[in-house]
Amino acid sequence: MAKLLQQPPKFLRAEWQIANKNQYHRAEAQRSRSERLVAESQRLVDEIEKTTRKSQSDVNKKLEQRLEEVRFWKKELDDKLEQLVYATEDLLLYQTRLEKALESFKEPLRITEKCLEYREKRVGIDLVHDEVEQELIKEHEIIRGVITLLTRTLEETSEQIRLNRSAKYNLEKDLRDKFTAITIDDICFSLNNNSPNIKYSENVVRVEPNSVSLEDWLDFSNTNVEKADKQRNNSLTLKALVDRILSQTANDLRRQCDVVDTAFKNGLKETKDARDKLALHLDK
Repeated sequence: MAKLLQQPPKFLRAEWQIANKNQYHRAEAQRSRSERLVAESQRLVDEIEKTTRKSQSDVNKKLEQRLEEVRFWKKELDDKLEQLVYATEDLLLYQTRLEKALESFKEPLRITEKCLEYREKRVGIDLVHDEVEQELIKEHEIIRGVITLLTRTLEETSEQIRLNRSAKYNLEKDLRDKFTAITIDDICFSLNNNSPNIKYSENVVRVEPNSVSLEDWLDFSNTNVEKADKQRNNSLTLKALVDRILSQTANDLRRQCDVVDTAFKNGLKETKDARDKLALHLDK
């Protein structure tokens, strides 16, 4: 006869109730832990969201301040560039005036040298170092001195134009950099959590090796502005100097021309008087 299968042990009702109660307590404890975890997770989410919003707000304020600062310096650079361009254009006109003035003195110099050369052909006692010769030599010295002065002033003007253009180049380069910075920061300022195509990029917060400090950035633009101001002021000073030189040299030469003309008239009169006396004496 086959052996009957042994039935599993049966539990008492009290044991069943205790087992169910324990299972309930374990489930309740697990649910409670889950709820606490959910609550803690939500608290962390809320805290992170609050921190993130505050951080975004702070960054936006800093971006706005940065944009204002860059726009301020861009306007400064624009103003200085405009002033420097006008100053350089004026200097170019003054350069032309100096070149024309130099050219205009060539003919008076040639005439004076010709006069001195012709007067060397006088013969006998008439080859005298008279007032006319003295004033012609003085006129020659004045013209040569004026040419030397104008040549040196023209060289200074050309050098100042070169310095202006160098300062202009630095301003224009700085302005291009400022425009790029404003464009980038404007884009950054317009971004928000709902902006499309935003994704995390590795090393996004890495400081580039060629980055400069805020102090260096300020010094760079301030130096460009100061250099532009210096060259503009030097240009104004040089323009005033050129005006004085052109006016003074023209007056000096005009005055000496009058002196030479007077000396020639007096010399001619003396020579004619001497000739007339000799002719009268010969007639006797």
